[in-house]
Amino acid sequence: MTQSPPYNLENAEELARELRDKGIRDKAVLAAIARIPRDAFVDAALADMAYLDRPLPIESGQTISQPYTVARQTELLQLEPGDKVLEIGTGSGYQAAVLCEMGVEVHSIERYRELYQTAKETLSRLGYFPKLYHGDGYEGLPEEAPFDKILITAAPEVVPPKLKEQLRVGGRMVLPLGGRNRQQMTVVERVSETRYRTSTYGDYIFVPMKKGTE
Repeated sequence: MTQSPPYNLENAEELARELRDKGIRDKAVLAAIARIPRDAFVDAALADMAYLDRPLPIESGQTISQPYTVARQTELLQLEPGDKVLEIGTGSGYQAAVLCEMGVEVHSIERYRELYQTAKETLSRLGYFPKLYHGDGYEGLPEEAPFDKILITAAPEVVPPKLKEQLRVGGRMVLPLGGRNRQQMTVVERVSETRYRTSTYGDYIFVPMKKGTE
């Protein structure tokens, strides 16, 4: 997707190469990262830090995730073109942009109205048009279910039951699971109407997933 000035994608391309060197193997994920100006998703005062592989603060006391974490979660989803994807926690909108670049149908929920509005404006300015919702991520989007893939970008202590129900049989959910101080990146696969298979992929630190809206 062609981006508009003043964003220079040389830094995004360099970031993608760094993530490849750190172990990201999915070429489609790396290509998506290389096409997105991360500085568009952070405050102008932090623009010179936008391409460092580190999280940065955004509005409402939240963060834009470390690029490696964004890439790793996306890689673990094992996306296929045309997948219907539910993202819980729009945040800055950067992860939603990555999903859009991957050629999937994106539905994204944000509990903070301020973040929802800012992400919507940023994404549309860059030419991305996922379906965004201001709502409670724990509720999901039952009217749009089932989803092929679900991505959670904040940490619940247990897998939200309503989100498990909204995952199609054969689908995958990727989320950081655990308490406030440490979580494990977790993949939940729905193998039948009643059975789920869980695997873990290392320790991470995310903001906690909260109920309700603000």
